Amino acid sequence: MHRRTFIASLPATALLPTLASAQRGKASSDPAPGPGQGAAPATDTNPTFWAPGEERFLRPDVHAGDRPIGASFASRTAVYGLNGAAGTAHPLATQAGIDILRSGGSAVDAAIAINACLGFLEPTSSGIGGDAYAMIWDPKAKAVVGLAGSGKSPRGLSLETVRSRARNGALPPLGALSVSVPGTVDAWWTMHQRYGKLPWAALFQPAIALAEAGAPVPDIIAYYIRRSLTAFRRPGNGLEESANALRTYGLADGKGPAAGGVFRNPDLARTYRAIASGGRDAFYQGDIAQKIERYFKRIGGWLSAADLAAHHSEWIAPSTTDYRGTTVHALGANTQGLATLQMLNILERFDLKGAGFQSALSIHLQAEAKRLAYEDRARYYADPHFAKVPVEWLISKDYAAQRAKLIRPDRLLTPVYPGQAPSHGDTTYFSCADKDGMMVSMIQSNFRGMGSGLVADGLGFMFQDRGQLFNLKDGHPNIYAPGKRPFQTIIPGFATRKGAPWMSFGVMGGDMQPQGQTQIIVNRVDYGLEIQSAGDSPRWHHEGSSQSMGEDTPGLGPTGLLRLETGVPVATRKRLADMGWTIGDPDGGFGRYECVEHRMDGDTRVYAAASEMRADGCALAY
Repeated sequence: MHRRTFIASLPATALLPTLASAQRGKASSDPAPGPGQGAAPATDTNPTFWAPGEERFLRPDVHAGDRPIGASFASRTAVYGLNGAAGTAHPLATQAGIDILRSGGSAVDAAIAINACLGFLEPTSSGIGGDAYAMIWDPKAKAVVGLAGSGKSPRGLSLETVRSRARNGALPPLGALSVSVPGTVDAWWTMHQRYGKLPWAALFQPAIALAEAGAPVPDIIAYYIRRSLTAFRRPGNGLEESANALRTYGLADGKGPAAGGVFRNPDLARTYRAIASGGRDAFYQGDIAQKIERYFKRIGGWLSAADLAAHHSEWIAPSTTDYRGTTVHALGANTQGLATLQMLNILERFDLKGAGFQSALSIHLQAEAKRLAYEDRARYYADPHFAKVPVEWLISKDYAAQRAKLIRPDRLLTPVYPGQAPSHGDTTYFSCADKDGMMVSMIQSNFRGMGSGLVADGLGFMFQDRGQLFNLKDGHPNIYAPGKRPFQTIIPGFATRKGAPWMSFGVMGGDMQPQGQTQIIVNRVDYGLEIQSAGDSPRWHHEGSSQSMGEDTPGLGPTGLLRLETGVPVATRKRLADMGWTIGDPDGGFGRYECVEHRMDGDTRVYAAASEMRADGCALAY
């Protein structure tokens, strides 16, 4: 048995003693962080031969080693288990989820524990200052249920004030103007009330232990922490204050941990302890809410204890479409989930299998479907409590057929417009499943970068900057209003077949998410790739669609920019350029994938779980 396969097959508990010993040894040898320090510097015992991004290792003529089986581009084999599985963006979070499952917890229990751990381990993408969405396969109801944990804008912040402080017609990416109510903790509580098995407090113990003892920071997460802190230190960035963020996540110099450096967050541990003992009310009505209000009053912001007290998550029915016999589920609400369904409906009109895997025609058709769907995304998607979103029309097969007729196989469609509706008309993702057949697809985010740059005094987490995605144009469905939920990019994915669960999956990463989800479905349904190679396959990412939600990238021209990973064949790249596409270099914005697949071997349930090389995480099953 190969060593990597052997290690992946071990139960998480078999690995924990070694890891715990390593952490204890590291913690005892490192000096404790002093005032103003959230991490200890990494101490190298071996010479360093490389640095992330060093050009001498970015060789297009050098590829990964050869695997004896499977796709040439697959990084590893999926992991398999009979009783449960989890895949996250950090190995320690995955192990925590497996431990919760082994202790008798449900998939929802494991998801909450994972998310709490990631709030400490992966603060670049997640945390209790952000929002959360989930789709859950309920084995008793034999149905997919959806949960929207999205917070609203402060009721004391008016449209006039927002417009007076806008930059170039959009909300700024940093500072109090972009902060909306964090929805994550209430989403956890709401899920646990319906589907939890273990005591609420038990779900926070792994995260509390990690935050107090510390954990080494993986390479990618360290890179993004340091990049975010650079932005927070930049003069003129619009932040009301940055000292708390630099103290929480930086070293004494405020630059953040190096790869392998040990990071600790005792403030977050204390906050988690309060939530563990006091439930969701400790966050939304208790001492934490009061501290949040005092902080925003101190810096001249608007989020209040009353805003927090008024927040509640909502259960919502996912929208669905059939794609060649696979039912794909998506959350509507104020998210971009409908874009995945729209893209698939358009692509169903074309023979992608005949076009060929990683061919120019296949990528061209997918990217054109994206351009069409994203024009509707910019025009219609918004909080349905404030705007009438024509959901049924947007995801209808008839409308998709009309849009598909606009696509030409040999050239780009220019210009691209949204359809005319009838007149009435840097995120973290994780997946887990339990022994009873429950599966959770969950995504959670602070939005761009680490978030708004604001950390309340002594609480140890950053507030999201989701409010940046409001529109400021009169008459737009997503125009800013007090007490309104902004447009959301975060979307979990789920697919079923013949009324049974198939895949709990997601591709995190801003506007890449519907594009990434579509590519996963196409890779599996049209090209027959298995769960791991479907995620490892080279990806495309189109930028430059009309967005008008604070995400616009200026200067990309009428057709935008089509970025291709280096694994896309050279002949495909050349043919796409000949069609008129402007080809962009890889920039790391191709999303990060996790997936748990449900399959049956006779009468026995088998889980397969996959992660990928674009993140620091792993998948485990038992």
